[in-house]
Amino acid sequence: MGRKRVHNEETAGALLDSAERILQAEGLEALTVRRIAEAVGTTTRAVYTSLGSKDALIAGLGVRGFALLAANVAALPWTDDPAADLVVAGVSGFRVWALDHPALFQVTFQQRAIAPPEVRERFGPARLEALGTLLERIRRLQESGGTGGRTLQEATWQFSCLCEGLAALDLRLAATGREPDSTPIWTDALAALITGWQATPRT
Repeated sequence: MGRKRVHNEETAGALLDSAERILQAEGLEALTVRRIAEAVGTTTRAVYTSLGSKDALIAGLGVRGFALLAANVAALPWTDDPAADLVVAGVSGFRVWALDHPALFQVTFQQRAIAPPEVRERFGPARLEALGTLLERIRRLQESGGTGGRTLQEATWQFSCLCEGLAALDLRLAATGREPDSTPIWTDALAALITGWQATPRT
């Protein structure tokens, strides 16, 4: 019989929870294997057994971040208005996720300051899965003529970049103690982008 695993997926989840909290509260410098183990009340061996090195830990945070984003967007309802559904994906999907998980936003979308290229490659599949949930909604808008002749890649790039910029500003304001409700700003900006696609078709 094989040996029972002492450190299972539950341990890995607790360690990732701790790592996310430490990264958010204390920054990257505090994100050490020892610090995470102490916060959970376990040993550094548990971290290495469950997740691996510090690089593997950061990769795990990246995977978790994109998985939660994908789940947020996938859970949103569909209506007969693809443009409105896309706006909702940004406001209630991306925005809510970024505000709920600022440390994971940092790892996934501002990753160059956190993770070297070989680490970023590890959460590439999770990033593509999250992107797929957005592509479904943009493809539906494209099929109705709502992207003004833009390719799926072009429309997705523009929409994603706008969401990323809005989220970054939200989090900068939150860091200064100013947290106004940005829902109207997001709604207006994303709706304006989609209206612009329809008003200025590509030639």
